[in-house]
Formats: sequence, structure tokens, C-alpha cells
Amino acid sequence: MPISTINTNSIADDAVTVPKVTDQVLTHRNLIINGAMQVAQRGTSGSISTGNPNYASIDRFKTEAYDADQFVGTWTQVTDAPTGFSYSGKWTTTTAESAIDASELFDVRHVIEAQNVTHLNYGSVDAKTGTLSFWVKSSVTGTFTVNVYNMDSNRHLPKEYTIDSANTWEKKIITVIGDTGGNNFANDNGPGLQFTWNLAAGSAYSGTPVTGSWAAYSGPAWAGANQSNAVGTTLNATWQLTGVQFEVGDTATPFEHRSYGEELSLCQRYYEKCGAGIVGGTSSNTTAWNSGIAFKVEKRATPSVIHLANFTAITPGSNTHTVSVSTMQYSTTWGACLTHTATGSAGSNQCWLYFESSNNIAFDAEL
Repeated sequence: MPISTINTNSIADDAVTVPKVTDQVLTHRNLIINGAMQVAQRGTSGSISTGNPNYASIDRFKTEAYDADQFVGTWTQVTDAPTGFSYSGKWTTTTAESAIDASELFDVRHVIEAQNVTHLNYGSVDAKTGTLSFWVKSSVTGTFTVNVYNMDSNRHLPKEYTIDSANTWEKKIITVIGDTGGNNFANDNGPGLQFTWNLAAGSAYSGTPVTGSWAAYSGPAWAGANQSNAVGTTLNATWQLTGVQFEVGDTATPFEHRSYGEELSLCQRYYEKCGAGIVGGTSSNTTAWNSGIAFKVEKRATPSVIHLANFTAITPGSNTHTVSVSTMQYSTTWGACLTHTATGSAGSNQCWLYFESSNNIAFDAEL
């Protein structure tokens, strides 16, 4: 019996395409965690004001209003999103700056752990090009910058993008050439590659034209020469972000959607709330108890404990005590031993600690 041959002419031209293959088969392309803004363990909205970068709401996306003297704003998880997405992060300026002073900087940033980007081979002739894609919507139009920053080498690549139409979702695609200078990222759990969406920048962080090349960090080159400051100086101005993806290669493929459960687990490496429930404890003196808590996910590094709200300790006889302070006594990346200070006498060498909700204690190992 003759061997059959494949008639390639019978295969439709659009039967197999790169978007179809990557959208259906290939996974773990996106190096960004929570790029669809699904997870907001700290709450759906948080305040932004002057100070160091902080996680106001949505996991893995910091906000910064550095050296601001008037600015107040919010960073909120909202359901306004482009087709195919359920959420976006929304920056709203509730108190505007009268003018952007030299030292002021307003931005949203995402930091990738160093050991997750060592395969980019920066600092060598084999440095890999990547593609950053995202959806953005703003009440003000103009030229904005996103800065790609190698935190291990103190080198950066500012890139411009334009908001063409106000209050309209627009997809932006930015090519990030591999950096052949400097050093590659350390193979460790420290900060590696940072993306910063600048929303306003004073002269200490702007003024030098964008060249499209990697260079040693320079303040005036951080946000380029054309950065719009209108989001920071316009009352009720809004700027939204979602669908953030960074992948190896010079082509933007369809966004890699991950399940909520997988995205939450990835976020919990950096920040985890202790869920509602009961754990055992023992008294260390008349007003304090010790307890041990195992984390759901191994942390990036030894975390700190955050006492978010008071909860209840129950001693034999159903006596209840309000726990007002929780401090870390010992911790690894897998669990922690805590001391809880409560009102009233312990009266026993044992108790139950009752976490009424997931908003009582959190563990922070953020970059």
C-alpha cells in the first residue's frame, strides 16, 4: 500500500498562526504577576500621598507620589476594563499639585524578582529582546513614558507612548531591546527588572530626550523630555492600566490569562493575609499569648507581620480578650511564631486565637 502524502495545499492559510498557537498552547510567557489586576488583598482602594512607593491596593503594583506637597489621590481596582478583562487599576487625582516641582515624581510601578529574569542574559551579546504590552485609559492626552530599569545594574531604558484619545482604552506595545551593557540580573530573590509608568515628573527626573538605548541611570533621563504632567496637576484626572504583559521576543502575543487561584498564589509569595479561623496558643505572661502560623505559600524572604485589626483570644471558660498587638518572635519563609498582646489576664497556659476575618494579620515580603 503506498504511503500517503500530505497535500499542503489543502491547509487553509489561517489554520495555524502565531496568535492562535500562543493563545491556546504556550503558557508562562508573561513575566508580570497580576497583570490583569485581579488580586487586591489589601483592599479594592487605597490612598496615595507623599512618601516612598507603597502598595495602596492592587497586588504587585506600587504607587508613588514622591516629594509631593499638595497631591492626594487614590489607586483603585475597578471593573471598567477593555474587552476580555474584568478589572483595571485606576489612579484618580483628588487633590492636584499646583505645579510639579523639580523633585516631584508620580508613578505606578511593577518589580520582577531578579531570579525570574536572569534568562534575559543582560550584560552579554546574547541579551534577549522583550515586548511590553498593556492597555491604558486616561482622561488627559499627551506623551507619557514607561521606564524599564535594571535594578541590579542601575541602568534604564525610558520609552515613550502616547494617549491619543481621552477616556478611551488603547493598547500599547513597546519593544524592550536586550541590554548588552552592565551586568545580568543576580540569581537571587532581590529586585530585578522594574517597569515604571510615569504620570508626572519634575526636572530632576525629566528633560533629557529619550534615545531608545539602555544607559547608566540618569535622573533627567528617567521620564524623558516630553512627559506629560497633567495627571498630577489636574483635579479629578484619571489614568487606568490593565492587561500588562512582558514576554521574551519582539512580538506581542495575546494576553496570557491565568486563573484567579494561580494569580493569588503568585501574589502570596510577596504578601499574604492570614485567613479567618482558629489557631491554638499558649500564654507567656498575664496579657500575652504565643502562636504559630504556617503560610499558604513560601515567601520570597522572611516577612514582617502587620497587625491589620484587633481580634479575639479565647481562654478556658470561654473568657474572651481583645488582641490589640501582634509582634514577630521568629519567622522563616514558611511560617512564623508570634506574640499577641491582649486585654485582661491570660489566666491559663493555653488559649484559642480567633481570627474573625482575613483582615486581622498579614505577612509582608514585598520587593
